[in-house]
Amino acid sequence: MNEISALNEMIETGGHTLTSEDSILNIVGDMLGMEQADCPVTHHFGAGVYMREINIGAGIFSIGHYQKKEHLNFMAEGEVLMFLDDGSVERVTAPRIFTSQPGRKVGLIIEDMKWFNIYPTNETDIDVLESTYLDKADIWGDSDYINKKLDYLVKHKDREDFDVMLKDLGVTAEQVRMESEIEEDIIPFPLGSFKVQVSSSQIEGKGLFATSNIKQGDLVAPASLNGKRTPAGRFTNHSPTPNAEFVLLANNDIVLAALIDIEGCKGGELGEEITINYRQAYNLRGDACHQQ
Repeated sequence: MNEISALNEMIETGGHTLTSEDSILNIVGDMLGMEQADCPVTHHFGAGVYMREINIGAGIFSIGHYQKKEHLNFMAEGEVLMFLDDGSVERVTAPRIFTSQPGRKVGLIIEDMKWFNIYPTNETDIDVLESTYLDKADIWGDSDYINKKLDYLVKHKDREDFDVMLKDLGVTAEQVRMESEIEEDIIPFPLGSFKVQVSSSQIEGKGLFATSNIKQGDLVAPASLNGKRTPAGRFTNHSPTPNAEFVLLANNDIVLAALIDIEGCKGGELGEEITINYRQAYNLRGDACHQQ
């Protein structure tokens, strides 16, 4: 049990325990000032079920968001030392399926872990799902770690090029916004697995963010299906140096594909924002119309 001794020494050095919510949140505050580990999340949607897949590597001490409701858990791979509310420790080894009560999971990953939280629902909006099932403490939003991620120079460069792009295409910002906000052609993502999530953007309004690592050339998500826009088609923001592009398929559907490697979640926070160059998207739309 050397791992437990080393971890307990680290926690006690900081004057914390793992037996109260306040103390755990104090540890979270300390940890958010450290370099964060990869914590890729994939969202799986089936008929009447949502599965949140989390992958964490060996050697990582992990504190999860507070789960509001009883739910099913499936640990598919790995081994974890789980720290319980009464101060005891349980060694959990995959495969294992169990139901957990509301609360927060705290664990030291011994072997690379793949974990699924399973919820009975037909909802596919990640914001709605997270507000329903997770309580994300305010400390996450106030952390220095998040502030370090906000690259205002890139933000301003993106906005400046957006204005140049409007002039190049001969359209106004109002026209682009009006078209973007049309609701009649908006549909949710279809059932399946996705490594993206819509959230507030430092570029403009809401944007599309990676929740798991995406490799160059990988399909990110469908953007347009049968002439209807998915969240990827609605919320992907503009950049002069995009990390993705729209690709027109033979049936005139449009998918979002990665131009470079895109980094996913770290330490429970969203990964990189996924961007495209609106010039390319505008020209692609013209190609789609021409093929009709």
